[in-house]
Amino acid sequence: MKIYLANPRGFCAGVDRAVEIVEKSIQAYGTPIYVRHEIVHNKHVVKSLEDKGTIFVNELSEIPDNAKAVIFSAHGVSKAVEEQAKKRNLNIINATCPLVTKVHSLIQKYENSQKHTFVIGHKNHAEVIGTMGQLADLKNMTLISTEKDVDNLQANDYENTHVAFVTQTTLSVNETSKIIAKLKEKLKNKLEDLNSMEDNVCYSTTNRQNAIRELANICDGVIVLGSKNSSNSNRLVDVAKNQGVKYATLIDDASELDIDAIKNFNSSGMTNIGISAGASAPENLVQGVISCLEENFPNMEIENIQTTKEKMEFIIPPKLIRALKNK
Repeated sequence: MKIYLANPRGFCAGVDRAVEIVEKSIQAYGTPIYVRHEIVHNKHVVKSLEDKGTIFVNELSEIPDNAKAVIFSAHGVSKAVEEQAKKRNLNIINATCPLVTKVHSLIQKYENSQKHTFVIGHKNHAEVIGTMGQLADLKNMTLISTEKDVDNLQANDYENTHVAFVTQTTLSVNETSKIIAKLKEKLKNKLEDLNSMEDNVCYSTTNRQNAIRELANICDGVIVLGSKNSSNSNRLVDVAKNQGVKYATLIDDASELDIDAIKNFNSSGMTNIGISAGASAPENLVQGVISCLEENFPNMEIENIQTTKEKMEFIIPPKLIRALKNK
């Protein structure tokens, strides 16, 4: 059996930054540190930070007034949450991914120019909730999750309205392109007001999906490391399936590997398996899967497939840098 490793895979710059913010906040302020929602959607990352003294909560109301520091997750938060934190004078460290912040800025730009904004994303996802929460009046915003949602729009409702769109940063590039194309077709007289998908879907999402497509061209099956609530990890599995691979699965770690299924897969003549990881999955999980496969397939070969190299880096908040210097 031969294993092909996708590159790039795993942590993106936004996740690297978010995890670093939590770890450096512990250094600067001590424990416990509070984080509103999971810092990123990966149970191993969350568990590791909990072991270091981090407490994850769903709402600010669960955080005591004397908390040493409160961190907003990489997915971003609504304006209402920001205002609530300010009113309580909580020591807030914002770990929102800068690419999500960019989408928030677009939302505010469109509001200032009196555009109606279509938000393309998954209902109830933390990032979408934060993005839609950038406007106080939801009448100026419409959530689009599927092509059917576009079909259900009444074009006449927007006849005298300027329109624009933003998207969740972790969507399937292909599926989002179809939704945008249908939206443009539906609102023919508004084309000049619609931006491009590249202004929204983040570089790491695009790069990891492109790498999976490359694997699917040479592999019979694909294994993706990532937690079940990770949007970008789930999209990698979707991309593999849409490319026609015979076996595609999302697992949290090596303990979830179905070795019997892979052996049956191998004995049936399908011998190439690709491995990737979502943007919130650490590399040690990939190495754990490789070790497990090597134990069961002693003659296994491994080859790296490099589709692009990522050089993006994001700095941590200046407030945290100052706190570390003053410690």
